[in-house]
Amino acid sequence: MKLKIIPEHIAIIMDGNGRWAEEHGKERIYGHQNGVEAVRSAIEGAGEAGVKFLTLYAFSTENWNRPKDEVDALMRLLVSAIQNDLDNLMTNQVRLQAIGNISQLPEVCQKELNDAMEKTKENSGLTVILALSYSGRWEIMNAVKRLISNNITENDVNENSFSMFLNTKNIPDPDILIRTGREYRISNFLLWQIAYTELFFSELLWPDFRKEHLFDIIKEYQTRQRRFGKTGKQIKEEN
Repeated sequence: MKLKIIPEHIAIIMDGNGRWAEEHGKERIYGHQNGVEAVRSAIEGAGEAGVKFLTLYAFSTENWNRPKDEVDALMRLLVSAIQNDLDNLMTNQVRLQAIGNISQLPEVCQKELNDAMEKTKENSGLTVILALSYSGRWEIMNAVKRLISNNITENDVNENSFSMFLNTKNIPDPDILIRTGREYRISNFLLWQIAYTELFFSELLWPDFRKEHLFDIIKEYQTRQRRFGKTGKQIKEEN
């Protein structure tokens, strides 16, 4: 699919799995299971549109406070999704990466994730970044600690140097942030990186999201004039 002014990086807060399940009279895990198909469709659509980076908020640090049965089911789902989709990622040249406190994940999850990242690291297409055991405040605090431990002096601290201590140091800031699920908040996601990101809120619950909805958001993005603070810098649509 050819679209003008393709965003380089799209980030998505995949919200609404639990409510979708409840609306269908099912347990919450049923919504998470069906959300996997929405993930597949979003990855397919991002690749077709020519997006270079797609970050998916898969599991926040706050999610550890959910009932143990749900957390355990989510971890099992993560492992099975990686196993089931690895061949497809390879076929479509998708590179898999992860951000967050990965050491908090169960060992089997870490192993499957690390194996998939290693196998896909040379792929040349879309980069999919899973945010796992992640929160924006955790990332910023972790960056501050790393600055201190590396003896970075006050005079050497600026936006660029600070960004190099974030999980996303080699990833451009998102052009678009999408949140599904009929909620209108950021929920501790990429707090540093979205300073000038265009925000889109969808009434869809995540399991109903498909690549056509992603295309519609990209088209709306193309109608916006992006401004970056006091400089008045803009990105304008080309004719």
